[in-house]
Amino acid sequence: MAEWEGKSVGPETGYKIFIYLIRKIGINVAYFLLVFVSFYYFVFNQKQTQIIYRYFRKKHNYSILKGLISTYRNNFIFGQTLIDKVAIAAGLENKFTYEFDGVENIHQLAKDESAGIMISAHVGNFELAQHFMHGFDKKIHLVTTDDEREAIKSLLDSVMAKPKVGFIIVKDDMSHIFDIHKTIEDKQIICFTGDRFFPGTKTMESVFINEKAKFPAGPFLLSSRLNTPVLFVYVMRERNRHYHLYARKAEFKNRDAQSLLESYTQSIEKILKKYPLQWFNYYDFWKKDS
Repeated sequence: MAEWEGKSVGPETGYKIFIYLIRKIGINVAYFLLVFVSFYYFVFNQKQTQIIYRYFRKKHNYSILKGLISTYRNNFIFGQTLIDKVAIAAGLENKFTYEFDGVENIHQLAKDESAGIMISAHVGNFELAQHFMHGFDKKIHLVTTDDEREAIKSLLDSVMAKPKVGFIIVKDDMSHIFDIHKTIEDKQIICFTGDRFFPGTKTMESVFINEKAKFPAGPFLLSSRLNTPVLFVYVMRERNRHYHLYARKAEFKNRDAQSLLESYTQSIEKILKKYPLQWFNYYDFWKKDS
C-alpha cells in the first residue's frame, strides 16, 4: 500500500549543499555535480533503486536496460527539481521558462467567493506552482506530510524574500485539522498531495496503473463535500529549464469521494504517461497488505 514513513529523499544537508553550489558556482555546475550524486544514489541506495526499477519494469513495461537507465535518470531529474526549487527561491526565476496550461482555472478558483481546493501528487515539482500565481491575492496553503518540511522551510526562507506558498504540516496531535478548517473558513486556496498517507490513517482504494493502491481518504472526503470546484494541478519539468503547469477541473459526482479519487488516479496516469521519469514516490507504492 502507499504507506509512507514520513521522510523524503533530499534531506536538509542536501539542500544546504545545493544552496551553496548555486550561490557560489552556478546552476550548471550544480547540474554537472548532480551526475555523480545521482550515480551514487543509484548504486548505493539499493532499496530505492529496486523500487523505482520495478516501477519502470512493471508499470511501463520497460526492458531491463531501459529500466536501469530510466531509474538513474529518475534520480537525476529529482535532483534537478531540488536544485531548481532552491534556485528559483533564491531569485533566479529568469533562468527558467514557464508554460501555462489551464492556469485560468486557478485564477477562476481565486475569484470564487469560497475556498479553493487543489490536489496534486509527488510528481514533477509542484511547489514551483507559486511562481505561476500572479495577479491575485489568495495564498496557496500546501498540506504536507514531510517531517523535514520545518527545517527545509527555514533554509528556503533564508534565500527567499517573500514566500508565496504557506505550509500546513501534518502533526501527530492532529492540530493540522484546525489549520485546514481555518484556511477554508478564510476562503483561501488549499492544496493536498493525494498520494501519501501515514500508518493508521483512514484510506481509500482505487485502481492506479492497472493495480489497486491505497490513498489517503482525507483530501477526497473533504474536497468532495465542499461546494467548490476542485482542480488537479501538476508542474512538470521539461528540457532547457522549462516548466509546464497543468491545471484541470476534476470531474466527479458531488459528495462522492470515490468518484473524485478515481478521477484523480486517472489524471495522474495521464501525466505519468507523458512524464514517466517524474514519479517521485520512493517506496513500494503498490505493496499488498500482509
